[in-house]
Amino acid sequence: MPPFIHDDFLLTTEPARRLFHEYADAMPIIDYHCHLPVREIAEDRRFENLTQIWLAGDHYKWRAMRAAGIDEEYITGGASDYDKFLRWAQTAPQTVRNPLYHWTALELRRPFGITEELLSPETAPEIWKECNRLLARPEFSARGIMKQMNVRVVCTTDDPASDLADHEKLAAEYASGAFPIRVLPTFRPDGVMPSDCESPEGVSRCRESVDRLSNAVKTPIKSLADLLDALASRQERFHAVGCRLADHGFETFRYSRTPNADPENAFKKVLAGEPLSENEIVALESAILFETTRRYAEKGWCMQMHLGALRNNSTRLLRRVGRDAGADSMADGEYMRALSAFLDSLERADALPKTIVYNLNPASGYALAAMAANFNDGSVPGKMQYGSGWWFLDQYRGIREQIEILSMTGLLARFVGMLTDSRSFLSYTRHEYFRRILCQTLGEDIQSGFIPNDLDAIGAIVRDICYNNARDYFAF
Repeated sequence: MPPFIHDDFLLTTEPARRLFHEYADAMPIIDYHCHLPVREIAEDRRFENLTQIWLAGDHYKWRAMRAAGIDEEYITGGASDYDKFLRWAQTAPQTVRNPLYHWTALELRRPFGITEELLSPETAPEIWKECNRLLARPEFSARGIMKQMNVRVVCTTDDPASDLADHEKLAAEYASGAFPIRVLPTFRPDGVMPSDCESPEGVSRCRESVDRLSNAVKTPIKSLADLLDALASRQERFHAVGCRLADHGFETFRYSRTPNADPENAFKKVLAGEPLSENEIVALESAILFETTRRYAEKGWCMQMHLGALRNNSTRLLRRVGRDAGADSMADGEYMRALSAFLDSLERADALPKTIVYNLNPASGYALAAMAANFNDGSVPGKMQYGSGWWFLDQYRGIREQIEILSMTGLLARFVGMLTDSRSFLSYTRHEYFRRILCQTLGEDIQSGFIPNDLDAIGAIVRDICYNNARDYFAF
């Protein structure tokens, strides 16, 4: 029996196989949105074992292990790395039809070269031994894996108060030729947004973020104007280090052109530690969003909007593990009218930046894609992007659905392609996964006569989606 993951994995037609092997496979990777710790790249971290690089921080796997009945001690608790790995090996065979099944096999294939065996309790000891042997080699350091995977650009996700020292180090190494991969920051000001300020805990977190920002700019923040000036100062600093993207996450997007509260008074309440009303949250969030986003357009940045994550649902896990524990899911609130008002306000002020919108709830896919497309203005090809399948949707059906929605509402040929959205250096195979699904989709279309059997023309579109569009769109 041939190995499960083989050269033609997911490619069931001849056009699909040719599109992947002749046009997609060799294209470099621009990973324009991830959560890799920049310090681990700057220090070129060497991983002691497979658990450290594969399981630590991976809430996808944590969720599956909990569903399989694994005790938290062997997931995020104090059990040894080997015992945690064995519990993942026990879980992995149960993930059939979950994207983790494909991802696990792909990540063992690249970069470790394990193709003949799938992870299971029986194969676990030998896989552990072989992967750990390879991780001891220089080419399996953090940077070594990035080079092996043909990565050209990585954009991390960074708080505005970050000192950016690691990014400065990496920028200098790139400029000198010492490290051939660009590692750039992404500006993510979620912490100072008042989204959760209806509760004392949310106000406290917001106030702490404002204090960190104040320390970063070495200026007291005593008013909304001070806050906006501080954010503008940090945007300048980020831009100087190569930042060309911002990112915002929203459970439910809120915006009003004419809010029913004074944003300055609302911000003073935050500084005083007082919870806000819904009207005050909308007023303050609208003011911060508009002014911050306007500056993205001035600098030629792209704004990413991740919409619909309902976070930290389990108080038990929040208390035991903390945030990002694998207890997040999909929100179902309405936000299209607010999003329309926001984008239209920016456009009317000639301040709408390049924008990528991502939905987490599949029910909002068509609505969000259609909304984004309203605001293309001919100034930049593909200025308004309906982004790749994200989080619960970066799997086979979700990726195909995103391709279908984008094709039906916009221009697939201008799509900037896949990202990892990951904390793991082994996740670059998600780009390969996406490319295989893209080529399979287009190959099926060719086979059925839905699109022309012109491999050079369709192959050029594939290459653009895999790499060229992102290179040109972000203008790194």
